[in-house]
Amino acid sequence: MNTTDTITLSSIDSITLDVADPEAARRFYADAFGLTSQVRFRAADAATSGFRGFTLSLIVSQPSTVQSLFDSAVAAGATVLKPVDKSMWGVGCSVQAPDGAIWKIATSAKKDTGPATREIDSIVLLLGAEDVGASKRFYVDRGLAVGKSFGSYVDFDMKASPIGLGLYKRRALAKDAGVAPEGTGSHRIQVNGDGGSFADPDGFVWGTAAD
Repeated sequence: MNTTDTITLSSIDSITLDVADPEAARRFYADAFGLTSQVRFRAADAATSGFRGFTLSLIVSQPSTVQSLFDSAVAAGATVLKPVDKSMWGVGCSVQAPDGAIWKIATSAKKDTGPATREIDSIVLLLGAEDVGASKRFYVDRGLAVGKSFGSYVDFDMKASPIGLGLYKRRALAKDAGVAPEGTGSHRIQVNGDGGSFADPDGFVWGTAAD
């Protein structure tokens, strides 16, 4: 239920993943990606199966960083969905964490321009929407400005936010991640922002940084 409709949303502080073992999840994300404060965990066992309707992307500056983070994620226990590969737009891959969350690692650069690093430039949460237009209107009504919008994809302008936000047609998002689009049950994610507590048209739950 939307309880704070008058609060303007402008930023995502962190995301909370529902996991079976919070301590094991913390170790995985620290070892795989060096993530600490951006990702939180809570013990939960809500029923879920198949694609959970979202992906998280790590945007980096060059291909060697993609490869480094991919290698450490796999070493920490991630499942490979798409290996590191070149495409028209750059270099990327996708993996599934032991808790079930899907992570994409990508760069628009096709060649390295410096020494290999593990630095993450930005984190982007992509939500799979059944009706992208309706979900776009929902978030615009809550105060977000649209940065890019074409076809079934929307990128919100959140330059000051620690975590970016976008929308993508659910089936297209699943295909991009390398999984089947079918899925039921809990999304097993809460988005923590400055816009109060609410749920969007696709059932994604939002809370506050203090939740």
